[in-house]
Amino acid sequence: MSSSAIQDTQDTLLAQELESARSVALASGLPYAGGVSPTVAWKLVSAGDAVLVDVRSAEELKFVGHVPDSLHVPWATGTALQRNPRFVRELEARLASHGGKEATALLLCRSGKRSALAAEAAAKAGFTQVFNVLEGFEGEIDERQQRGGSDGWRFHGLPWIQD
Repeated sequence: MSSSAIQDTQDTLLAQELESARSVALASGLPYAGGVSPTVAWKLVSAGDAVLVDVRSAEELKFVGHVPDSLHVPWATGTALQRNPRFVRELEARLASHGGKEATALLLCRSGKRSALAAEAAAKAGFTQVFNVLEGFEGEIDERQQRGGSDGWRFHGLPWIQD
């Protein structure tokens, strides 16, 4: 199989992943385009088919780590995680060079909960291709009150850095 045929197959599979996410979102009544796993998110970003937007606070990015070359638009700010009233405007500005409200944007937070809220707000503001990255950067909290042991971006061994 030629490299272009392999690329075409990969592109088709990624398109099917997004279509599947849309179908699940529609059936579930989600107002945004859907949710994708961290591994699918990374494949989409790596292929240049989507933009990763980290919606965690600046403090989380600094002290917990972040994905290289991702955009940052905080859903909430500060240690009290106060809702960012400029979130939609900031998201639109950051995505302007990537297709604006039509850009395929994958929103990432700590566990996938805040990014779901951010995706909902974005969809209500007219963004048509906004997806939530399921599991988030650190994953769900486990029985030992720790994150990262069973799911999340870092758990899957995907690229990340820490300042």
